[in-house]
Parts: sequence; C-alpha cells; structure tokens
Amino acid sequence: MNWIQHPVVLEGARVKLIPLEHDHLEALCAVAQQKEIWEYISINGADRDLLLAHLRSAMLKRSTGEQYPFTVVDKVENKIIGSTFLHNIVPQHRKLEIGWTWYDPAYWRTGYNRECKLLLLSFCFETLNAIRVQLLSAETNNRSRTAILGIGATLEGVMRNERIRSDGSFRNTAMYSIIADEWPAVKTMLMKKLERNLQR
Repeated sequence: MNWIQHPVVLEGARVKLIPLEHDHLEALCAVAQQKEIWEYISINGADRDLLLAHLRSAMLKRSTGEQYPFTVVDKVENKIIGSTFLHNIVPQHRKLEIGWTWYDPAYWRTGYNRECKLLLLSFCFETLNAIRVQLLSAETNNRSRTAILGIGATLEGVMRNERIRSDGSFRNTAMYSIIADEWPAVKTMLMKKLERNLQR
C-alpha cells in the first residue's frame, strides 16, 4: 500500500494544491514557456515534449508510490500557476523530498511559495508522520536557496557533480532538510511570515 493515499488536496488562503491530472497539462505547458523558470533546473521545461514526458511519467509513478505530483492553483485568480512534487519517497524510513517546484515568475517573491511549502510540510509531518523532509537546489541558484532557508530548512552540505543538466553541464546541488523535532518551531515561523504576506 502506498504511503500517500490518493487523492490529496491541500488548500490554504491563496493556494490550492491538487493532484496533477492530464487536463492540467496544457495550462502547465503554457506557463512553462517562460524560459527563466528553467535556468537552474536540470531539464528544460520550455521544451513542450520534454515537459509532457516528465509530467506524464510523474503521474505513472504516483500509482507505484514513487512520486506524488501536484498542480499549483492560485485560488484568487482561479488559474494554474505551476507544479510541485513529493518524491524520493522512502516510507520505511519515513522520509521524502519536496522538489521539482516551479511557478509562473509573476508569483516569485509573493508569498505563494511559502504557503505551498507550509501546506506540503504540514502534510508530510502531521499526516504522514515523516521524520525528515529534504529539499534540493542548484548551488548557484541563490533565489531558490534563499527561499529554502526562508522556510526554516537547514543546509546539510553541497553534493558535487550531483547531476547532469540538459545542456550537458554538471550541477552541484545544495541539500537542505527539516526534521520532525524542528517542525513545530518551523511551522510557527512560517505562519507568522504568511500573516505578514496576507496583510500587505
């Protein structure tokens, strides 16, 4: 039996995470045409065929418990703005990863990512009873690394030549984590930051 029981819907004040489905693909492909999204990601999602193959593979892997892909919806505008996955799922060790997160650049630095992470982390620690959630970023992606630190994760180190990008270059990857003992304080901090975002 899969650790994550489908379907999972996570809903906040401005953001709703719904299971990725085939009828979301066209909207996601439209958002993904903005090439700045993919500067630090190991595949070029602006390539429609490549993105479709990746998303369809994620839906297949959901059925085997390997991944759980979400579509990110802006509740205010009622539109699809990106995607995020739970993956590297290891139920016997109660650990998993939040990753392959990307949004329409219009939503960068708006608090939407922070709310997504609060929803996902709450699900991981409070529903799945995970003991570890990890997040990765390209070593050179300062925007992403700042965002990960901003949600309360701890840098564990940098893995050298951890993967090969679609252009053939090598990527060093920074590894971050939040563990169960840290979650109550992280949650309190995230909720306070989100309150400030909503008051703007």
